[in-house]
Amino acid sequence: MQITAAVAHASGGPLGIETLELDDPRPDEILVRLDATGLCHTDLAILDQVPLRWPAVLGHEGAGVVVRVGASVRALAPGDHVVLVAASCGDCASCRGGQPSYCLCYQSLNLGGGRRPDGSWTHRQHGRPAFGSFFGQSSFATYALATERNAVRVDADLPLQLMATLGCGVLTGAGAVLNTLRVRPASSVAVFGAGAVGLAAVMAARIAGCASITAVDTRPQRLRLAAELGADRTIDAGDTDAVAVLEKSGGVDYAVEAAGHVAVMQQAVAALAPGGEAALVGVTLGQSVRLDPTLLQSRGLTVRGTLAAGRGSPADLVGRLAGHWREGRLPIERLVTVFDFADIGTVVERARAGSVLKAVLRMPHLE
Repeated sequence: MQITAAVAHASGGPLGIETLELDDPRPDEILVRLDATGLCHTDLAILDQVPLRWPAVLGHEGAGVVVRVGASVRALAPGDHVVLVAASCGDCASCRGGQPSYCLCYQSLNLGGGRRPDGSWTHRQHGRPAFGSFFGQSSFATYALATERNAVRVDADLPLQLMATLGCGVLTGAGAVLNTLRVRPASSVAVFGAGAVGLAAVMAARIAGCASITAVDTRPQRLRLAAELGADRTIDAGDTDAVAVLEKSGGVDYAVEAAGHVAVMQQAVAALAPGGEAALVGVTLGQSVRLDPTLLQSRGLTVRGTLAAGRGSPADLVGRLAGHWREGRLPIERLVTVFDFADIGTVVERARAGSVLKAVLRMPHLE
């Protein structure tokens, strides 16, 4: 079938709205008509830094309605509203253990060669293969192929333009707090980086009952929003040594690094109290973090990586977060600005410049 997609033809290049051909769903796949897709920092990092097979269709925060299902699909049916998350194999030890975010096939399924695991192509342009299947979806398009493993059914009355953010950004920030760190009530948390992921972590810390929540960033407007969303204290790292401030009060029990900078990761670890734990969320392609082993040993610190839903099921966490949104405890709408899909080129530039917090693209049939 023909679809409309935002297509990239070179690293760092613009995205153009073009027509592609999408393969029919295989027996284990579903066809989703997308209502919305979020724009995530990972999309920008891959577009700007990773050589792909061109043309390419990225996007991995899709939300929409199932229109067709393959013969072997049992958990979903046409008409179901779904949020698309990262792909997983379902067979490895991590998947069997209920942690598909750490699937042993994660890289090949989500960031591989732009095709299905069997090597077949999902997308073509003018009869030639195009890079697709990004995070098992390639959601910068009007339609996407996914599987029932990476499609989470949500209630039909939930706004898909907000629920799309649960596919990665909000899921990752909240997952770092609720699933990876599993913060204790009445504990203290510092979140380094008040972008969409960091602010999701702030909201999750409030939901978890943390007694002290500190947000650290260099942008005053984002710190003001962090305070409105639940941070008890904000620190402008542009003119204040955040680690010194936090150490003066004995450090924090937990730290979340959501800025994606190596130096900030080191600061997040240094700000921990004895026995503290840090979760590193930010994407730093090709970079290494140097940590002082004496600091880790003398304070008994734990440093964890975290991805998507962290140590738990994405489907379970999406459901929980949707429930928190209904209750008014997770006001995703405070983060989101909705744009028409046709404006994706301009939106990408605004996201690169940091002038939009969380962009969500509304598909043409809703414009």
